[in-house]
Amino acid sequence: MANLKEIRNRITSVGSTMQITSAMKMVSAAKLKKAQDAITAMRPYSEKLTELLQNLSATLDGDVGSKYSDQREVNKVLIVAITSNRGLAGAFNSNIFKEAKLLAKEAYAGKAVDYFTIGKKGNDILKKTGNVIENNNAIFDHLSYESTSKIAETLMELFAKSEYDKIVLVYNNFKNAATQIVMNEQFLPILPPKASETKVSTDHIFEPSKVKIVEELIPKSLKTQLFKALRDSVASEHGARMTAMHKATDNATELRDALKLQYNKARQAAITNEILEIVGGAEALAG
Repeated sequence: MANLKEIRNRITSVGSTMQITSAMKMVSAAKLKKAQDAITAMRPYSEKLTELLQNLSATLDGDVGSKYSDQREVNKVLIVAITSNRGLAGAFNSNIFKEAKLLAKEAYAGKAVDYFTIGKKGNDILKKTGNVIENNNAIFDHLSYESTSKIAETLMELFAKSEYDKIVLVYNNFKNAATQIVMNEQFLPILPPKASETKVSTDHIFEPSKVKIVEELIPKSLKTQLFKALRDSVASEHGARMTAMHKATDNATELRDALKLQYNKARQAAITNEILEIVGGAEALAG
């Protein structure tokens, strides 16, 4: 059995860990509320913009917007892995690694697959096993539509120049604080709308023309899609970290209680031994 000093030191250490995990949980909970409100407010706009673009594109003749909707034979694939800059978020980052590697190994087996990482953790891991063409860590310091637009424009340019035939986003979709769903979402080329989703009436008069509207909407829709994915990832990160720190605090509490019980047993055993020694010595003197 460990001596009393060692157990006391462990109890102190576990108590300090509890304070840290509890503080991190509260910080993540505060940040989660803001991130959750942001993604909840943005989703209807993003979904409506995508729906409008698909409906308008379905009613057009010719190859309007073909620069971003060109369905080429897939030989080179770029996977955009969206992770975080910090750890201690449970399986938040590891799920992205697994999904990105699974896509490269199975869905795009035999294809040339490169990575474009957003977040320090993704870059640190994926560069060990694959080719990371670019990494962006600073965007999470001041996440905005303007900073996201620059990344989206880079991806759009890579596709337009035929450097990649397909670009896929891999990120965590925020469901609630305890649940994040790993998504792999096609970014480019733009998916054609399904016939059942075409709802635009031919009686509408468009000003400017539908062609002009679609040409303006395509870049905006792609930038919004990436911005939504980043906001989803930020909300998911805070939710995952809050949940992980909550579990860590609970585990530390259980460990501290177990150590206190062990300490009390060890102290009682020490006291009993001292009493036995005193009684034995007194009996020896009396004899």
